[in-house]
Formats: sequence, C-alpha cells, structure tokens
Amino acid sequence: MNDYIIDIGKRIREIRKEKGLTISTIAADAEVSNGLISRIENGRTIPSLPVLLNIINAIDVAVADFFGSLPQRGKASFLVSRKADYAILEKEVDARGFEYKSIFGKALSSIAFEAVLLEIQPGSERAKVETNAYEFKYMLSGNCVYFIGDEEVILNEGDSIFFDGRIPHVPINRGDIPTKMLVIYFYLPDLEN
Repeated sequence: MNDYIIDIGKRIREIRKEKGLTISTIAADAEVSNGLISRIENGRTIPSLPVLLNIINAIDVAVADFFGSLPQRGKASFLVSRKADYAILEKEVDARGFEYKSIFGKALSSIAFEAVLLEIQPGSERAKVETNAYEFKYMLSGNCVYFIGDEEVILNEGDSIFFDGRIPHVPINRGDIPTKMLVIYFYLPDLEN
C-alpha cells in the first residue's frame, strides 16, 4: 500500500507542476489545507476517497486519466474507505438530528457515470466480471467479501471501495441477510473508436 500512496502523491505533484498550479491553489479548490496537499504529494498520507476526488477535480484531470497513468501494482488495485474515516459535515446550524457524512466528492463533468443500488442475496453466485469503468461502491447494509483480481477484501456496512472495473471482480454475500450497496460507475472512454 505504501507504494500506491507514493504513486498517488507523485502523480498529483506531476500534474500540478505541469499545469503551473500552486499547492495553495489546489488546496483552496479541493477545500483542504496546504499541509495536507504537501503530505499527500510527499507520500506521507493517502487522502480519503472524497478528498482524493476533490483534488483530482482541482487539478482538472479526468479520473480515468489520473488512475490510468498510475503504475499497475498487484496489491494496489483498489482504494477502500472505512466507515470510521468519513468526515462529518456541518450543513445547517439550527438543525438537530441530521448527520451528513462525506463519502463522495464533487461531481465530475469530464467522465460519464451511472449510480445504481445493488442488492445481493445470501448464497447468490456469479463468476467474476469486468466493466469498462472505475467503480465506487458504498455498503448500505450487510457485508460481503469482494474479490478483485487475486485479492480479497471484506466490506461491512458503511465501508466503501473504489477500483478499476477492468480487473475481474465479484462480491460474494456469505452472510444470512441481503447485502445492499450504492454503486457508481465512472465509464471510461471507448478507446477503440
């Protein structure tokens, strides 16, 4: 995972410098601190998924282009965000009983996307599939084991995962209740046309 953190930071710095952008500009546009951008660029921390998507938006590059140019590493084919890591946003000062948790960043106009709700029954079966999209999945209820390539990730309610859908993958519900998840596909351009 450390190599992936370094690769993400290097890629952000590389694009920022190519475009003549300052750390302050990126931080302001992504609504984070200068120090956080610096730590990410130097490989000392990896941002949460919402923050990473905000940074990618701030450097004005398509998500597919950003991830497509990262080195492929067997153990770094996905990003997982855990429920405990989501930031609580303060929206309305005088509202009680409302809690907004940031699980996803700004809309991206540079790539087509689709959002779906997926329910997986206990004991359901399917072979691994591939999609021409990056996939973001947020666990609404239940849990599952996600197989991505040769890797296995356990996801529980409130967790999320982001990965390249071109890697063969399948979720398996080994529990005794249905698994429900929000799925957002970020479709990649058709390279054959």
